[in-house]
Amino acid sequence: MIKEIISKIKTTFNNNPMLFLFIIASLINSILLRVVTIKNYFALKPIFIDLALLLLIASFSFLIKKKNCNRYFLIMSIIMVAICIINSMYYTYYKSFASISLLATSTAIVDVGDAIVENVLQPKDFIFLWELIVVIYFYRHLNKNKTKERSKNSKNMAKLALSALIIFGITALFVTPSEWSSLSKIWRREERVSTFGIYTYQVSDFFTSLQPGINNLFGHDQALKNTMDFFEEKNSEDKQTNEYTNIFKGKNVIVIHAESLQSIAINKEFDGVEVTPNLNKLLKEGIYFSNFYSQVGVGTSSDAEFTFATSLMPSSSGTVFINYYDREYDTIQKKFKKQDYNVYSMHGNKGTFWNRDIMHQNMGYDNFFSEESYVIDETIGLGLSDKSFFKQSISKIQNIKEEGKPYYITLLTLSNHTPFSDLSLMDEYDTGYLNGTLIGNYFRSVHYADQAIGDFINDLDKEGLLDNTVLVIYGDHDARIDYQYYQLMYNYDEETGMILTEEDEGYTPYNEYDYIIDKKVPFIIWTKDTNYNTEIDTPMGMIDVYPTLGNMFGLDGQYQIGNDIMNLDDNTVVFTDGSFITKKIYYDSGQKEAYPISGEAISDDYITKRSEYADTIIEISNNIITYDLIKEMEDQK
Repeated sequence: MIKEIISKIKTTFNNNPMLFLFIIASLINSILLRVVTIKNYFALKPIFIDLALLLLIASFSFLIKKKNCNRYFLIMSIIMVAICIINSMYYTYYKSFASISLLATSTAIVDVGDAIVENVLQPKDFIFLWELIVVIYFYRHLNKNKTKERSKNSKNMAKLALSALIIFGITALFVTPSEWSSLSKIWRREERVSTFGIYTYQVSDFFTSLQPGINNLFGHDQALKNTMDFFEEKNSEDKQTNEYTNIFKGKNVIVIHAESLQSIAINKEFDGVEVTPNLNKLLKEGIYFSNFYSQVGVGTSSDAEFTFATSLMPSSSGTVFINYYDREYDTIQKKFKKQDYNVYSMHGNKGTFWNRDIMHQNMGYDNFFSEESYVIDETIGLGLSDKSFFKQSISKIQNIKEEGKPYYITLLTLSNHTPFSDLSLMDEYDTGYLNGTLIGNYFRSVHYADQAIGDFINDLDKEGLLDNTVLVIYGDHDARIDYQYYQLMYNYDEETGMILTEEDEGYTPYNEYDYIIDKKVPFIIWTKDTNYNTEIDTPMGMIDVYPTLGNMFGLDGQYQIGNDIMNLDDNTVVFTDGSFITKKIYYDSGQKEAYPISGEAISDDYITKRSEYADTIIEISNNIITYDLIKEMEDQK
């Protein structure tokens, strides 16, 4: 029996070597991808489901004449290798898997190409190329030694396709209902790859990318009903007031959107010198939210702007600033305009970057001062240095003040952008054993960004622009620094020059969940007029900013998914893949693992309720964005 099977395999290989090679090599690469990403090494379900898909793809070769068959498998191998390389790179940066719907963001990626090359592209991304090397070798060898030409064979195609269906059918019996449901929850990409494999995921994602058009025909009514029911329940509760209600009503607002500013830099020092002395002073005097998380997806900085302004989650399909810029949104900027504020934004980069020139107008800004409005006299990384940007913005703020109305101004910084390699204009800052490393360069870059903010505040004060003004500072997202550098920071032994392991004395326990928790960013509210000296440690997400600030400034928002954090003892901060964090746990939706934070025993019911909540707010946000529901709900009032 075994000899017969081996004989058939040999015959199949001899008759169709490229077919056999394509299937085996592509299957090995799909396993390798999981090894270097989600660590789901040899789970059988994704292996068999990917195998079924590869068999189905291979079956189409029997519709092609033999002379073109090898070329077909070469092309398909190139596609499969490209899928693996792209997803390996993508996972490094986003801890998720790539989507067809993200192709529209490629124009933004071009502008940060240096960051991709320096911080994202890694040796592991090239391991998948072995398949191409082997396939190209066989392709050239077989073309030199041409075998007898074969006619198209529909019977062999049917056999292979039937084999694929049988394998898929048997494997499908072991897929749980919750795993099937993940196919419709496009934000659960890691779970989909973990269950169905990378190739099947990409095929399902292709059809998912057609979803907006399909939904507009078939899914709209249900989405509208679910969304209206959600807000009816949320807004039916009596509006809570607290000690912060209306404390800033009528005051000017200056918001600093701080590029890649992460909380690991706050209150950190090297050899007695603080990384962020100016921010440290502000957080002690102001209201400091010390457990604050950005909730960005592939839109990174633009997603941070969107979630801050709208209290909605980022889109699970593409990014709002590029894919859904033409929708109507309820924004904090529009609410300030209704209170007769002048509303402006300022940025030392191109206005077209992340489509901001169009999206800022849609968000409610009266004017957007971008690169054309500044003298590019000093550049760091992607463009105008923060110090020059802030200095040149002072006169613009003065002119806005002279218009006689209260104002809301957003300033988006730029210098502290990955890859943190343009340090020539920054002061020397000694990070000790971290000097010259990526994370050491990051701290030096943050030190410069902090200096720029400190100089800006001093200049505002000299010009009388801090009077009756509230300063809001937030980090737009984490610095996207790899886990290995955190191990270096926490567990480097200067005496041996080695990184300590768990078995070594003096080792600081640190795992990949600690690494995720470390990705929090600072959020500070400060005024010159009053010292609040308050720290809020309730977990908070970017979607909670609008309702929190709204309560402080007397703004009334009807479509906020987030919460006024001042009314909560705990909060469920949801991330774009359905994972979440509370005071008690961090829950990884892809791995289905709960990491304890408080040390309390956590029930399954606690996790289930919050997982359902996470899915609900992601789904509601996607409905609003995809179907332009705010416009429709406003029209129905």
